[in-house]
Amino acid sequence: MPGPPATDEQLADTALIRLSWEEPEVFAGVFDRHAPLLHRYAARRLGPDAAEDVVSETFLAAFQHRHRYDVTQDDARPWLYGIASKVIGKRRRAEITRYRAYARSGVPPAEPSGGLVEDGVTTLAVNLPLVAALAALQARDRDVLLLVAWAELTYEEVAQALDIPVGTVRSRLNRARKKVRQALDRTSKTRRGGQDDE
Repeated sequence: MPGPPATDEQLADTALIRLSWEEPEVFAGVFDRHAPLLHRYAARRLGPDAAEDVVSETFLAAFQHRHRYDVTQDDARPWLYGIASKVIGKRRRAEITRYRAYARSGVPPAEPSGGLVEDGVTTLAVNLPLVAALAALQARDRDVLLLVAWAELTYEEVAQALDIPVGTVRSRLNRARKKVRQALDRTSKTRRGGQDDE
């Protein structure tokens, strides 16, 4: 005797998306499950106002293209973050402008729920050199770094999200980390040098 039907919370993303092919309203379960984290990620990159638009555009595109979803993937996060990365890519100038303005002014941008946490160690609100380093990265390297650090995707998930080989993810991430580390080291040496002169 079959049990009660599974709820949206119990169904894998794949099952929800497949059901939405015939019953479009079911796609709301995918939205409910992933929109808060996508919003948080987009807010970190572009600010809370633009994050609303990024999430809306991401889910509109996902809904429109849900028939193309790779049903061998149970978790829709890489797919959704890939779409979000493309949407954010259209706003790269705004992202860079935001980082640079913040690095110059030192005034933290308004952030929803707790601020910008980077790797659980420091926040952008107290690490202006990190903001400047992120702004200086090539867009493709920044995407990989932030999908790993802020979206907490695995290398394989980032590869899926950006439709690139895992080896490319590794090389871009390595390059991004190296550039950020060098920028932070330079800043640290400059600060120490300035203190030694006092």
